[in-house]
Amino acid sequence: MTSLLDQGCSPQLGILEISTGIRSGRFTARAAIEHTLARIERLDGKVGAFTALLTERALARADAIDARHAAGKPVGALAGVPFAVKNLYDIAGLVTLAGSRINRDNPPATRDATLIERLEGQGAICVGALNMSEYAYDFTGQNPHEAPSRNPHALDHLAGGSSSGPASAVAAGFVPLALGSDTNGAIRVPASLCGLFGLKPTFGRLSRARSFPFVASLDHMGPLARSARDLAFAYDAMQGPDPDDPSCAQRPVQPALFELGRGIEGLRIAVADGYFRPEGNRDALEAVRRCAKALDASEVVEIPQAAVARAAAFLITITEAGALHRDRLRARAKDFAPGVRDRLIAGNMVPATWVSAAHRFRHWFQAEMHRIFERIDLILAPATPCRAPGIDATTIEVGGQAVPVRANLGLFTQPISFIGLPVVTVPLWNEGERLPIGVQIIAPAWREDLALRAAWALETAGVVRAPVADIE
Repeated sequence: MTSLLDQGCSPQLGILEISTGIRSGRFTARAAIEHTLARIERLDGKVGAFTALLTERALARADAIDARHAAGKPVGALAGVPFAVKNLYDIAGLVTLAGSRINRDNPPATRDATLIERLEGQGAICVGALNMSEYAYDFTGQNPHEAPSRNPHALDHLAGGSSSGPASAVAAGFVPLALGSDTNGAIRVPASLCGLFGLKPTFGRLSRARSFPFVASLDHMGPLARSARDLAFAYDAMQGPDPDDPSCAQRPVQPALFELGRGIEGLRIAVADGYFRPEGNRDALEAVRRCAKALDASEVVEIPQAAVARAAAFLITITEAGALHRDRLRARAKDFAPGVRDRLIAGNMVPATWVSAAHRFRHWFQAEMHRIFERIDLILAPATPCRAPGIDATTIEVGGQAVPVRANLGLFTQPISFIGLPVVTVPLWNEGERLPIGVQIIAPAWREDLALRAAWALETAGVVRAPVADIE
């Protein structure tokens, strides 16, 4: 078989290039999947992105697409596009690990998660399950039960979590698309550290059916990719109400892909001030400045009580997660990673009055943000305080102070997750730097299309980009 590299297909290709190549007959879906699997098998030992490969299933689906194409039947907008998912998504025939040791004793899933079904309904092909932090409770992406997911751009640095495997897989060029989850920043943090585009949609926009939960009132599902266009392709394919998920909004599909070309003319874009501008974090602030200049964002907005929002998010996270895992803690406490176990135990000891206060504040904060978005369309803010720390780092610097790395990589993402707003993270690179840093583009509820338009404008202007890491 002629290799896909000989045919002009490389790890840099995105969703449109792969699906167009297959529909035009330039290469087959089987060839695309064989190339994908071979690259993963050859190089993932360095990266640690995957926990399982679906070789037989993926090749069978590729053959089915080729047969439909040969018969002149439609094959879908994502025909032959390989993707992979964080291992908290159910994949029929695999145990849903959620990054844990305990879940390994569970029976295999009997049906795919809704979002996998929707992508494959458009011709995409799931090739495997991806590494993650234990029960999604960590920003570093480290997992004591698996080999670490490393940052493909610098293998001695963190990929970020908890969607570490999805970020590693896309940055390494194994797949052009991966699905993660974002509770407090678990798509946006690894997207920032690994130099990717990531979408945390509005809470309730995408189905969570048949995925393992972390914090039910904060969990979001979403994609990571190497372009804003690929995010929009995947997002459009996954939208829609789902009777299997009561939290999924009963809203019609709002396509974003064809909105990209509208540009940013007329959009009122502002930069977040105060809490989101810590002195001393030059890389993060310079990244925001560059995006603001390119988008002509001349306004500045103060997001009120953002630090309190972060504290309230911590309280809700720790108590909901602690309640979810209470029986596992009683039966198998020693099988948790110590740090995760201790946080979950602590969550079962938080006074109810504190949690009640956190929820009351949440409603107030949501109303305040709604008022801001009555006069502003988009807000720019850092995604992480710094570039990816070393894989053994225990602290990072924020505002001139050394703070624990594990808790503070999500410093700028938690207040936004807290009220379920949609965010696109875009990656920036400085000349001579081997690691990127991300910027959040925050939109009003249900306006993912606006954030994607701004991301596309930055990408087409050459301000942001997501190259494949050189790991050969």
